Amino acid sequence: MSDNRHYTTVLVIGSGIAGCTAALRLADEGVHCTLITSSSALDQGNSPLAQGGIVFKADDNDSQSLENDILTAGHHYNSFKAVHTIAAEGPNAVEEILVKRLGIPFARQKAPSECEWDLTREGGHEAPRILHCADYTGRAIMDGLIREITVHPNITVMKNRTAIDLLTSHHHADNPQFQYELENECLGAYIFNEEEERVETMFADYTIVATGGIGQIYLHTTNPQGSIGSGVAMGFRAGATVHNMEFVQFHPTAFHHHSGQKFLITEAMRGEGAKLMNSKGEYFMPNYDKRADLAPRDIVARAIVDEMLKNEDDCVYLDTSEMKHDLANRFPTIFKRCLELGIDIRKEPVPVVPAAHYSCGGILVNEHGRTTIARLYATGECSCTGVHGANRLASTSLLEALVWADNAAKHIKERAHLTVSQELRDVVPDWTPLGEDHNDDPALIAQDWSRIRNTMWNYVGITRTSQRLARAHEDMRDLSKHLHNFYKSTPLSKRLIDLFHGCLTAYIVTMAAKRNTKSIGCHYRAD
Repeated sequence: MSDNRHYTTVLVIGSGIAGCTAALRLADEGVHCTLITSSSALDQGNSPLAQGGIVFKADDNDSQSLENDILTAGHHYNSFKAVHTIAAEGPNAVEEILVKRLGIPFARQKAPSECEWDLTREGGHEAPRILHCADYTGRAIMDGLIREITVHPNITVMKNRTAIDLLTSHHHADNPQFQYELENECLGAYIFNEEEERVETMFADYTIVATGGIGQIYLHTTNPQGSIGSGVAMGFRAGATVHNMEFVQFHPTAFHHHSGQKFLITEAMRGEGAKLMNSKGEYFMPNYDKRADLAPRDIVARAIVDEMLKNEDDCVYLDTSEMKHDLANRFPTIFKRCLELGIDIRKEPVPVVPAAHYSCGGILVNEHGRTTIARLYATGECSCTGVHGANRLASTSLLEALVWADNAAKHIKERAHLTVSQELRDVVPDWTPLGEDHNDDPALIAQDWSRIRNTMWNYVGITRTSQRLARAHEDMRDLSKHLHNFYKSTPLSKRLIDLFHGCLTAYIVTMAAKRNTKSIGCHYRAD
C-alpha cells in the first residue's frame, strides 16, 4: 500500500475507557489494533474526568436490585436485555479487567469488613455499590489503561488523527457491483493527519467507534473540547441507525464561577451527605421529590433551574456542612480546583449549576456492540446500548463502556479471520480534495459554534417546547446546509471537521427531540 493507504485488522477510533479497553482486550488475544486519537495524548477525553466511580456490586445477590435501579432511573424506557447484560456481567468485568489485569487502586475498607472495598452510594442507587479512587476514578482507570496500551506489541497508537468519514461498501466502492449487495460493510475510515495536513485512507477488517460524548454542542457543559459527537455524526452519515439522541443528561452540579470555568462536582458528595440549598439558605430538594438530594439527575437538574428562576439567581449551592468525611482527602480533586478559584469546600457552600453532561443515545448496538452496518462496532458514550433508557443512573457509564468494549472485543476475536477482500479495498479511492478556497476564518468558525451552542442550550436544553424545538430545527437545518457547501469548497482542517461533525450532531439531537412528543426522563417537554 502507498504511504497514504494503511491497513489494520481492527481500527479503534477514540482513546477513552471504551476504546482503550477494546484495543487492550483484542491485543491480549493476539489481534492487532490501530488506535487513533484526535489529540496529542490518549487522555484528553471525558474518561479521565469521571469522579464518582464505577458500579460494582453491593453483595453477591445485587444483580436484580441494580437492574431495578437502572430501570427506575431510565423510566423503564431501557432495553431489558441490555440492563440484564450490564447487571449480570458488570462485576466480573470489573474484577477481571480493572482489578486483576490493570491493578486499579480502588479504595478499600480501613477496618476489617465482609467487603474489602470502600463502596459508596450515589443518587438513584438503593445500596452502596460503587467502587472509587477518591474523586479521580476515571483518571486512575485511564492511567492503568494507557500504561498497558503504550507498551503492547499488538497495538499501534496514532495521535493527532481525526476521523472524517467511515468507509462503507455502499458509499465508497467505485465498482457498482458492490452496491448491489444487500449488506453494507464498514471498511475503515478516512483519517485527517493533522501534523502533515493530509487525509489518509485507513482500511480495517473491523472498526470500533468510541469517540465519546456530545456536550460541546451546548453552551454549558462538563465535557472537554473534543466532545462534539463525531462518532454519532459519522455513523449517521454512513447509514447506521442512531437512537435515543433526544435524551441528553444534564448534570445537576457543575461548579459555577464568574470566569466561566465549569467542572463536575460529583454526585458522590450528595451521596455522602451534601445538600442543595438556594440563595435563601433553604434546602429545596424535599419539595420536589421524596428522595430529595438523591433523586435522579433529571429531576435534580430541573429543580435547580426552577429555584434559579424563582429567586432570579444564576446558581444554587451545595452545602457540605453535614458531611462527615475529611473533604480534602475524600474529594481531593474537587477540593484543589475549588480552592484555586477561591472556595474552601470545608468551610463554605459550593456554587453549582446544571450543565450538559452525558448522551444516553448514540449509534444503536446490540449486546456485542455490533451496529446495523456489518463490520462496524460502537462502544462507550457514542453508542446506544439501551442500558440508560431515558436517563442514566449515576456511575453506570464507565461500567457500560467496560462491558461493551469487552464484549465487542470477544465478538471480533471470533471473526477476525473473516477479512475484507483485497478486491473491495482496491476499488475504494483515496480522499479527493473538495476545494481550494482558504476561507476557514477562525472568526467565522467561532461564530458558527456560538450559534450552535446557544441554540441548543436555549431551545433543546433542560426544558423543551414545541415552539423552541421548531426554531432550533429551522436554525440547525439552515446552518447544516451552509456548512455542507462550506465543507465542499474549503480545504480540510481539524477545526472545520469538528465544526461539521458538531453541527450535524446538533441537528440529529434536535430532530430526535422534535419527533418525540412525550415528556420522559432527560427529554422534558413543558408543553
